[in-house]
Amino acid sequence: MIRTILIVDDQPEIVELLSLYLEKENYRILEAFDGREALQIIQTENIDLMLVDLMMPHINGYQLIKKVRQDLHIPIIIISAKNDDNDKILGLGLGADDFIPKPFNPLEVIARVQAQLRRSYSYKQEAAPTSESLQLKVGDIILDESSFSAIKGDTTITLTKIEYRILELLMSSPGRVYTKQQIFERAWDDYYMGGEEDNTINVHISKLREKLEENPKKPNYIKTIRGLGYKFVDQK
Repeated sequence: MIRTILIVDDQPEIVELLSLYLEKENYRILEAFDGREALQIIQTENIDLMLVDLMMPHINGYQLIKKVRQDLHIPIIIISAKNDDNDKILGLGLGADDFIPKPFNPLEVIARVQAQLRRSYSYKQEAAPTSESLQLKVGDIILDESSFSAIKGDTTITLTKIEYRILELLMSSPGRVYTKQQIFERAWDDYYMGGEEDNTINVHISKLREKLEENPKKPNYIKTIRGLGYKFVDQK
């Protein structure tokens, strides 16, 4: 099956370079030069992955990612010259799956694209409907596999694929401490190197706490164990 990739960047030379390399890998490429144009394309095309710049006219990359994440769970890779920690944390926190700084190696972009598409395919296979809905319940939190969401009381909480995988791991053994390496390699299906991976994990844990906790700054469910990692506490 030919996968469709949408490249969103206001620099035509960047779009042309990425298109050239990705088309050689037999991907179907669509191009947009600002966020507004990208949203129009998304409404009419089935997109498998997006490559998104941050600084663009009309609708910037941050706004675009936020809008896309309201409806779609496709992989999003940021490619940007704005590459300090705050930019990365904000982009990942809004729902991006990866961050590649400019200038970039096109071959690295291809490798990252292929990795994200593999994970996306695996995620869709996991999410395929089954005859029974499998649920994981710890205290008053229910993790529902059929909808890839969490249920707390009468509230259904929508999760991203990464948030779901992190929560699934932590809830599988309440009280057990999982290291950042264990969390990263389970949720991202990639090798853990530390550094940037630590920041990425911290952002997603923070987002999970915002969704689950009454007071995210004083979490009851997802506890930090300093120097070790995180654990899920059963609130009986």
